[in-house]
Amino acid sequence: MRFRTLLLTMWLAGGCVTGTAALQAPRASRVPPPPPVLLVHGFHDSPSRMEPLKHHLEQAGWPVVRAMALEPNDGRVGVPELALQVSRAAEALREETGAARIDIVGFSMGALVSRFWVQWLGGREVVRRFVSISGPQAGTVMAYLLPGEGVKQMRPHSRLLRALNRDPHPWGPVEVFTFWTPLDIIVVPANSAQLPDATDRTFPVLLHHWMVEDARVLDSIVEVLGAPDPSR
Repeated sequence: MRFRTLLLTMWLAGGCVTGTAALQAPRASRVPPPPPVLLVHGFHDSPSRMEPLKHHLEQAGWPVVRAMALEPNDGRVGVPELALQVSRAAEALREETGAARIDIVGFSMGALVSRFWVQWLGGREVVRRFVSISGPQAGTVMAYLLPGEGVKQMRPHSRLLRALNRDPHPWGPVEVFTFWTPLDIIVVPANSAQLPDATDRTFPVLLHHWMVEDARVLDSIVEVLGAPDPSR
């Protein structure tokens, strides 16, 4: 009897200690996953142009990264029409994932198209961070060499660019980043890739298209999209 009592006492004591320890053990904080990312390619490109960035983000832990297609991709149609395609792709991504907000990364013409959506088609209500990579945000003189409504809108001082640049409060709560290379010979002058009230970074990348392949640029995108959300 005494032996049974001793065993019972030891068992109860052990259970109490274990239970107390479990209660006192700090709970691991749950870090929310990063929001889905939508990638938008440039002029005469396809989603495959964004594949290095897509792969880089996925390797860094992003669960959902989508690269959309702009059609047509040759500047025949205007920026607003292409921006509607971005809007539909963004809504599909939010519906698929249940995310309230997404991040968007646009390259070259795709950066200008993404800007139009963020600024004027309601994108700023659903975007957390917008990264513009080598986008002709103030136009490029190279656009004088080709026809097409969208190409004409990428010319310096076009009616569309003047209207966008007159907007005094373009971003709402969206955090905006501009990445560009001073060596660009597609966006000319190269500093046309800058945007007002954006965090600006330059990279000594030799060619325009290498901006979505260069490891320094890809690492910087991971850095800015992975930074803690100041609203949380």
